[in-house]
Amino acid sequence: MASMQSQANRNHYAALAANAGKLTSPQAVIDYNDVNWTALTGEPGGVDYIEVDAGGVPAMWVVPKGADEQRVLFYAHGGGFIGGSIYTHRKLVGHLAKAVGCRALLYDYPLAHQAKHPAQLEAASSAWDWLVDQGLDPKRIVIAGDSCGAVPTYGVLQRLRAQRRPLPVATLIISGWFDMALTGASYETNRDKDPAFAREAVDWLAANFIGDADRRDPEVSPLYADLSGFPPVFLQAGADETLVDESRMFAERARQAGVETRLDVFDGMLHSFQMMAGRAPEADDAIARFAAWVRPRLGLPAPGEKTSEKAA
Repeated sequence: MASMQSQANRNHYAALAANAGKLTSPQAVIDYNDVNWTALTGEPGGVDYIEVDAGGVPAMWVVPKGADEQRVLFYAHGGGFIGGSIYTHRKLVGHLAKAVGCRALLYDYPLAHQAKHPAQLEAASSAWDWLVDQGLDPKRIVIAGDSCGAVPTYGVLQRLRAQRRPLPVATLIISGWFDMALTGASYETNRDKDPAFAREAVDWLAANFIGDADRRDPEVSPLYADLSGFPPVFLQAGADETLVDESRMFAERARQAGVETRLDVFDGMLHSFQMMAGRAPEADDAIARFAAWVRPRLGLPAPGEKTSEKAA
């Protein structure tokens, strides 16, 4: 049974849907998310936030106290390309980086009213190049994102592979938006459970992002990408969200391509419920699962253990 604390996420999406008709400008949507979405997440504590220009891309270093400086989470925030920012997601990424024991680079990208695809992927690629140019080894970088953040995440992976450049060591995805063609059955089976992401709403988001472009273009719909050779991926989704089948379909595609894949679906949860980190036990459990899975891939010890490789 879902916890009482987790109801805040459901209430947020219900309120978002109820207010949608009142949010009549892009800035109104941004402001609503800044106030209401950000409030879902508890402060992780012991984390510094340092804004930086990452090769022309606004970004933020998220630095837990005592974090390993040679390992990094490279994170793309969600928001449907109409909202979300390094500020709405700094606390979520702070919880994740703190649990893993490394730094994170959380980067921004143009929202759809500012620029259509591929501007978001260009920003992600520039931020990645800047990060690697700081002397970071890609094998000590985990690439991650939530919701629409899956699009630039897998866009960066496709471009790196095409350029025969080193790939990151692993991928973490929260409630990934993988299919602009909206073929998942859960748009119907979960229609009455998910107050915010009806097929019609997500269809509008897709059109707003790419216009009349091909919705099965692999750079906008990772479900249709060649996933062979990509790093291991850990996917998380809520069982009640309309997008959950996109994670299921993507997980199957990844496994067929030979990619080590884990998918955890959380009963009673909605889209990006991990935003309740520090407030709801389901979110904290999800973060802990990510951290336990990714630490050994980064060569980091479990809590309480020591390793001589930390500063290597």
